[in-house]
Amino acid sequence: MTETPPVRVLVVEDDRGLRASLQLLLDSEPGFQCAATAGSAEEGLRRFGPGIDVVLLDVHLPGEKGSEAVARFRARRPEAPVVMLTVHDDDEVFRALCNGASGYLLKKTPPRQILAALSEARSGGAPMSPEIARKVVASFHGRPAQPSRDADQPLSAQETRLLSLLVDGATYQTAADTMEISVNTVRNYVRSIYEKLHVHSKAAAVSKALRSRLV
Repeated sequence: MTETPPVRVLVVEDDRGLRASLQLLLDSEPGFQCAATAGSAEEGLRRFGPGIDVVLLDVHLPGEKGSEAVARFRARRPEAPVVMLTVHDDDEVFRALCNGASGYLLKKTPPRQILAALSEARSGGAPMSPEIARKVVASFHGRPAQPSRDADQPLSAQETRLLSLLVDGATYQTAADTMEISVNTVRNYVRSIYEKLHVHSKAAAVSKALRSRLV
Protein backbone atom coordinates (compact mmCIF):
# COMPACT_ATOMS: atom_id res chain seq x y z
CA MET A 1 0.00 0.00 0.00
CA THR A 2 1.32 3.44 -0.97
CA GLU A 3 1.75 5.68 2.05
CA THR A 4 0.11 9.10 1.84
CA PRO A 5 2.78 11.81 1.85
CA PRO A 6 2.69 14.24 4.78
CA VAL A 7 1.39 17.79 4.55
CA ARG A 8 4.65 19.75 4.33
CA VAL A 9 4.30 23.18 5.92
CA LEU A 10 6.40 26.33 5.83
CA VAL A 11 5.91 28.26 9.10
CA VAL A 12 6.54 32.02 8.85
CA GLU A 13 6.23 33.50 12.35
CA ASP A 14 8.41 36.11 14.07
CA ASP A 15 7.65 34.95 17.63
CA ARG A 16 10.46 32.46 18.25
CA GLY A 17 8.56 30.54 20.93
CA LEU A 18 5.41 30.15 18.87
CA ARG A 19 7.46 29.23 15.81
CA ALA A 20 9.18 26.47 17.76
CA SER A 21 5.84 25.25 19.15
CA LEU A 22 4.31 25.05 15.68
CA GLN A 23 7.35 23.20 14.38
CA LEU A 24 7.12 20.70 17.24
CA LEU A 25 3.38 20.26 16.66
CA LEU A 26 3.86 19.52 12.96
CA ASP A 27 6.85 17.22 13.36
CA SER A 28 5.23 15.20 16.15
CA GLU A 29 1.95 14.58 14.31
CA PRO A 30 1.71 11.73 11.76
CA GLY A 31 0.77 13.06 8.36
CA PHE A 32 2.44 16.44 8.86
CA GLN A 33 5.95 17.80 8.50
CA CYS A 34 7.47 21.20 9.18
CA ALA A 35 9.44 21.62 5.98
CA ALA A 36 10.98 24.96 6.98
CA THR A 37 10.56 27.93 9.32
CA ALA A 38 11.23 31.63 8.95
CA GLY A 39 10.98 34.76 11.08
CA SER A 40 10.04 37.18 8.32
CA ALA A 41 8.24 37.23 4.98
CA GLU A 42 11.48 37.86 3.16
CA GLU A 43 13.16 34.85 4.78
CA GLY A 44 10.05 32.77 4.17
CA LEU A 45 10.09 33.53 0.45
CA ARG A 46 13.72 32.43 0.27
CA ARG A 47 12.77 29.09 1.84
CA PHE A 48 9.59 28.65 -0.19
CA GLY A 49 10.66 25.71 -2.34
CA PRO A 50 8.78 23.11 -4.40
CA GLY A 51 8.59 20.75 -1.40
CA ILE A 52 6.13 23.05 0.42
CA ASP A 53 2.43 22.11 0.37
CA VAL A 54 1.01 24.86 2.62
CA VAL A 55 2.33 28.13 4.05
CA LEU A 56 1.30 29.15 7.58
CA LEU A 57 1.95 32.89 7.51
CA ASP A 58 1.78 35.38 10.39
CA VAL A 59 -0.07 38.59 9.51
CA HIS A 60 2.07 41.05 11.48
CA LEU A 61 5.73 40.45 10.65
CA PRO A 62 8.80 42.68 10.88
CA GLY A 63 9.48 44.23 7.50
CA GLU A 64 6.85 43.29 4.95
CA LYS A 65 3.50 42.41 6.53
CA GLY A 66 2.23 38.91 5.98
CA SER A 67 -1.06 40.32 4.71
CA GLU A 68 0.87 41.95 1.87
CA ALA A 69 3.46 39.20 1.33
CA VAL A 70 0.77 36.59 0.75
CA ALA A 71 0.42 37.92 -2.81
CA ARG A 72 4.09 37.18 -3.48
CA PHE A 73 3.83 33.66 -2.10
CA ARG A 74 0.76 33.02 -4.27
CA ALA A 75 2.38 34.51 -7.37
CA ARG A 76 5.43 32.29 -6.99
CA ARG A 77 3.51 29.03 -6.48
CA PRO A 78 -0.28 29.36 -6.89
CA GLU A 79 -0.79 25.67 -6.13
CA ALA A 80 0.47 26.09 -2.53
CA PRO A 81 -2.27 27.64 -0.35
CA VAL A 82 -1.43 30.23 2.29
CA VAL A 83 -3.19 30.15 5.67
CA MET A 84 -2.87 33.33 7.70
CA LEU A 85 -2.22 33.36 11.44
CA THR A 86 -3.04 36.34 13.65
CA VAL A 87 -3.64 37.36 17.27
CA HIS A 88 -6.53 39.72 16.49
CA ASP A 89 -9.45 39.56 14.07
CA ASP A 90 -8.53 42.97 12.65
CA ASP A 91 -8.94 44.60 9.24
CA GLU A 92 -5.81 42.89 7.92
CA VAL A 93 -8.14 39.89 7.44
CA PHE A 94 -9.66 41.49 4.36
CA ARG A 95 -6.35 42.67 2.95
CA ALA A 96 -4.90 39.16 3.21
CA LEU A 97 -7.98 37.52 1.69
CA CYS A 98 -7.96 39.99 -1.19
CA ASN A 99 -4.27 39.23 -1.75
CA GLY A 100 -4.95 35.51 -2.12
CA ALA A 101 -4.98 33.92 1.34
CA SER A 102 -6.81 30.60 1.43
CA GLY A 103 -7.69 30.68 5.12
CA TYR A 104 -7.40 32.65 8.34
CA LEU A 105 -6.77 31.37 11.88
CA LEU A 106 -6.42 33.06 15.23
CA LYS A 107 -3.26 32.13 17.12
CA LYS A 108 -5.38 30.87 20.02
CA THR A 109 -6.81 28.16 17.73
CA PRO A 110 -6.34 24.74 19.38
CA PRO A 111 -3.51 22.64 17.90
CA ARG A 112 -5.85 19.96 16.52
CA GLN A 113 -7.86 22.60 14.67
CA ILE A 114 -4.70 24.13 13.23
CA LEU A 115 -3.71 20.73 11.84
CA ALA A 116 -7.20 20.17 10.45
CA ALA A 117 -7.14 23.61 8.83
CA LEU A 118 -3.78 22.96 7.14
CA SER A 119 -5.04 19.65 5.80
CA GLU A 120 -8.24 21.28 4.57
CA ALA A 121 -6.28 24.06 2.84
CA ARG A 122 -4.14 21.54 0.97
CA SER A 123 -7.34 19.80 -0.15
CA GLY A 124 -8.68 23.02 -1.63
CA GLY A 125 -10.68 24.29 1.33
CA ALA A 126 -10.61 27.70 2.97
CA PRO A 127 -10.48 27.23 6.76
CA MET A 128 -11.37 30.14 9.03
CA SER A 129 -11.61 30.53 12.78
CA PRO A 130 -15.26 31.17 13.72
CA GLU A 131 -14.38 34.66 14.98
CA ILE A 132 -12.84 35.51 11.61
CA ALA A 133 -15.81 34.11 9.70
CA ARG A 134 -18.23 36.19 11.79
CA LYS A 135 -16.21 39.35 11.13
CA VAL A 136 -16.22 38.70 7.39
CA VAL A 137 -19.97 38.04 7.43
CA ALA A 138 -20.66 41.19 9.49
CA SER A 139 -18.58 43.29 7.12
CA PHE A 140 -20.38 42.10 4.01
CA HIS A 141 -23.79 42.41 5.65
CA GLY A 142 -23.03 46.08 6.16
CA ARG A 143 -22.47 46.65 2.45
CA PRO A 144 -25.13 47.18 -0.22
CA ALA A 145 -26.03 44.07 -2.17
CA GLN A 146 -24.37 43.68 -5.54
CA PRO A 147 -26.15 41.78 -8.29
CA SER A 148 -24.26 38.76 -9.53
CA ARG A 149 -23.67 38.77 -13.27
CA ASP A 150 -22.14 35.31 -13.41
CA ALA A 151 -24.34 33.12 -11.18
CA ASP A 152 -26.88 32.38 -13.90
CA GLN A 153 -27.59 28.88 -12.62
CA PRO A 154 -29.53 28.77 -9.34
CA LEU A 155 -28.11 26.72 -6.50
CA SER A 156 -30.06 23.73 -5.26
CA ALA A 157 -31.44 23.70 -1.73
CA GLN A 158 -28.61 21.42 -0.56
CA GLU A 159 -25.98 23.58 -2.26
CA THR A 160 -27.43 26.71 -0.66
CA ARG A 161 -27.43 25.03 2.75
CA LEU A 162 -23.82 23.93 2.30
CA LEU A 163 -22.76 27.38 1.15
CA SER A 164 -24.39 28.89 4.24
CA LEU A 165 -22.40 26.50 6.45
CA LEU A 166 -19.18 27.42 4.66
CA VAL A 167 -19.93 31.12 5.13
CA ASP A 168 -20.24 30.42 8.87
CA GLY A 169 -16.76 28.90 8.85
CA ALA A 170 -17.64 25.20 8.77
CA THR A 171 -15.03 22.72 7.57
CA TYR A 172 -15.97 20.10 4.99
CA GLN A 173 -16.18 17.49 7.76
CA THR A 174 -18.34 19.68 9.98
CA ALA A 175 -20.64 20.47 7.06
CA ALA A 176 -20.89 16.77 6.21
CA ASP A 177 -21.82 15.92 9.80
CA THR A 178 -24.41 18.71 9.96
CA MET A 179 -26.00 17.75 6.66
CA GLU A 180 -25.67 14.02 7.41
CA ILE A 181 -23.86 13.30 4.17
CA SER A 182 -20.34 12.11 3.34
CA VAL A 183 -17.34 14.38 2.88
CA ASN A 184 -17.11 13.16 -0.73
CA THR A 185 -20.69 14.35 -1.30
CA VAL A 186 -19.75 17.71 0.20
CA ARG A 187 -16.84 17.95 -2.25
CA ASN A 188 -19.20 17.14 -5.14
CA TYR A 189 -21.57 19.89 -4.01
CA VAL A 190 -18.63 22.30 -3.67
CA ARG A 191 -17.50 21.59 -7.24
CA SER A 192 -21.05 22.25 -8.46
CA ILE A 193 -21.20 25.50 -6.47
CA TYR A 194 -17.89 26.62 -7.99
CA GLU A 195 -19.17 25.94 -11.50
CA LYS A 196 -22.45 27.77 -10.92
CA LEU A 197 -20.82 30.78 -9.27
CA HIS A 198 -17.88 30.83 -11.69
CA VAL A 199 -15.30 30.77 -8.88
CA HIS A 200 -12.29 28.59 -8.18
CA SER A 201 -11.91 28.55 -4.40
CA LYS A 202 -13.93 28.31 -1.21
CA ALA A 203 -12.90 31.82 -0.18
CA ALA A 204 -14.13 33.21 -3.50
CA ALA A 205 -17.42 31.32 -3.19
CA VAL A 206 -17.98 32.66 0.34
CA SER A 207 -17.12 36.20 -0.78
CA LYS A 208 -19.50 36.02 -3.75
CA ALA A 209 -22.26 34.50 -1.62
CA LEU A 210 -22.02 37.43 0.81
CA ARG A 211 -21.77 40.13 -1.86
CA SER A 212 -24.72 38.76 -3.80
CA ARG A 213 -26.85 37.86 -0.74
CA LEU A 214 -27.06 34.22 -1.82
CA VAL A 215 -27.32 33.03 1.80
